[in-house]
Amino acid sequence: MVGVPTFTPTSPAALAQLVADTLVGLPGRRVIAVDGADAAAPVELGNPIVSTLQDLGRSAAVVSVHDFVRPASLRMEYGRDDEWSYRTAWFDYEALRREILDALREDGRWLPALWDEQRDRSARAVIRTAQADLVLVLAGPMLLGRGLDFDLTLRLELSERAALRLTPAEQHWTLPAVRDHTVDNPEDATWTVRWDHPDRAALRR
Repeated sequence: MVGVPTFTPTSPAALAQLVADTLVGLPGRRVIAVDGADAAAPVELGNPIVSTLQDLGRSAAVVSVHDFVRPASLRMEYGRDDEWSYRTAWFDYEALRREILDALREDGRWLPALWDEQRDRSARAVIRTAQADLVLVLAGPMLLGRGLDFDLTLRLELSERAALRLTPAEQHWTLPAVRDHTVDNPEDATWTVRWDHPDRAALRR
């Protein structure tokens, strides 16, 4: 039936290989997004993607969105568990644009971290010079729908039941923010994966 998606079984290793194989046809410096709630562990998927790229001789690194949060005085202005703040003020998406996307493409440099979320102070990270073939895997929640210009995007979908199961109780307040974050067209992601059980994941075709 036209318009009805089909799904193919996949795994973290298979996804890493799929991304790496696609990047073979995209030389030069690139940024890909692994978009998923913390419960989906997007950084953990970013690591095998990087390893697979490195095995193929490509420079690569993971950047966590949680290393680009705003200071606590801004992100917790309305309390420590305000879902609206988590959706709109917690992460510094403009800094990601400036220090990752624009800096990489325009100046051949990138900043691995901006702010230490736990210590609430500057990460004091050193700006790095980017290799000519560098791939940065930017991983974290609510990346799509922000107007960020990624070369490839991988979207990890969790059902509400799975998100509740995989999220620590003290973080349940973040779930409505991730659920209600507006993405103009989720199907615009390069790949979308059902991720309730990573060992039994399903790739949307």
